[in-house]
Amino acid sequence: MESKVILNAVDLDGYLTEGDQAYLAQMDGLFNEALRCFKAIEGGGFASALAAQEKRIISLYNEMGHLMQTICKDVPGLKVFSFETEEESHAEASRVIAKLRDIRTDNHEFIYYSQRAYEMLFKLAFTGNHSDSKNYLVVKTPVTSPVQNYSVHKIPDIDHRIENTVMCVMLRGALLPSMIMSKEIEEYSSHGYVTPFALFKIKRDETRSESDMQYVLDLQNSFFNPADLHDRDLIFADPMNATGGSLVTVVSYLQSRGVTPRSIKFFNVITALKGGLRVVRALDNCTCYTLWMDPALNSRAYIMPGLGDAGDRLNGRDSEDTPRNIIQLIADYGSNIADLYRSQLRKIEQTVLGKV
Repeated sequence: MESKVILNAVDLDGYLTEGDQAYLAQMDGLFNEALRCFKAIEGGGFASALAAQEKRIISLYNEMGHLMQTICKDVPGLKVFSFETEEESHAEASRVIAKLRDIRTDNHEFIYYSQRAYEMLFKLAFTGNHSDSKNYLVVKTPVTSPVQNYSVHKIPDIDHRIENTVMCVMLRGALLPSMIMSKEIEEYSSHGYVTPFALFKIKRDETRSESDMQYVLDLQNSFFNPADLHDRDLIFADPMNATGGSLVTVVSYLQSRGVTPRSIKFFNVITALKGGLRVVRALDNCTCYTLWMDPALNSRAYIMPGLGDAGDRLNGRDSEDTPRNIIQLIADYGSNIADLYRSQLRKIEQTVLGKV
């Protein structure tokens, strides 16, 4: 068996339609104008001139937002939170994204807002348009006088949508978001269903530009059984979707091993327009859910305006000489995370240690 699988980014552009390419060119034109405004503001000057540049940036972002809405209407597999939900929820999403982007947001705050983001994404995908069918939770409370008290709570009956899922982790930055999504599934399952985990070690070659990008799937340090993924609903939770290459690499490899997913759901805090289009064009029965859509990529295929390296901001940065393996990374999350996601951690440990 090969130890590594490589997919070139140029393969992904072949999935885009002529309409997609035209939209992307239009978006690039708008964002390039925004970049000129950024440069003018950074250069300083009179307050009136800077205010005019800020006003133009706001206008450009509104124009880009309207263009994204137009694009997503034609692409059912792309689900952007603010395009799919009631207007009252939009401010919450915008505020969460603003905190995640902010360079002043530290590690603990970044984890907190990431949790909020994935709870919102879960609601978007699974509980937004449910039927009248309900499950009932009977909860024992701390109140014991005059007798032991209980409360009853109704939740949507979505067992049939969540209890065939497998959480697929493209390692590092995706680990904690995947645990958050799995916890949401457990909480909404009337049976306390805990998702199995499939763990993939994949990275892109950071020395390359977007036009010649390569993605490397390291099979020796991945933990999954293809037979356990066939005809399952596969969930991927990666904070950032820049080019779509990592997801397509993993799924293409699984398909070559005889895996046909029943469905694929891809959850991102931020997705680049191009990455979202590539994913839903390249993969059958795939839906990309994102809290926010960004307009462009730079020459190194990083999302603009983006939020930096989400993995480093969630997990802290590894030294190149002593990178942490997955068990060390989990240990570094600390007791608070371990207590909150104990069911998920047990599943992950069983998956990793079962292969050793």
